[in-house]
Amino acid sequence: MQTHNARIGLVLFVIYLILYGGFVFLNAFAAETMEITPLAGVNLAILYGFGLIVAALVMACIYGWTSKSEEVHPTEENHS
Repeated sequence: MQTHNARIGLVLFVIYLILYGGFVFLNAFAAETMEITPLAGVNLAILYGFGLIVAALVMACIYGWTSKSEEVHPTEENHS
């Protein structure tokens, strides 16, 4: 079970790392691209940043839905 959860977490981490790396790359090497205002006067840097936040929340939900938890079996001796 832990291997399954670790694999899912690692895949989601790599996906986010690529998304974040794209953000950093654009800011470092193509800053003028981030100044483009594609939506209602809001520049691409702001839209990309909010996109990263939304992506993190979506990935957290995906991890929660796909990860497996260990079942807890109550014992008869544990009556505190």
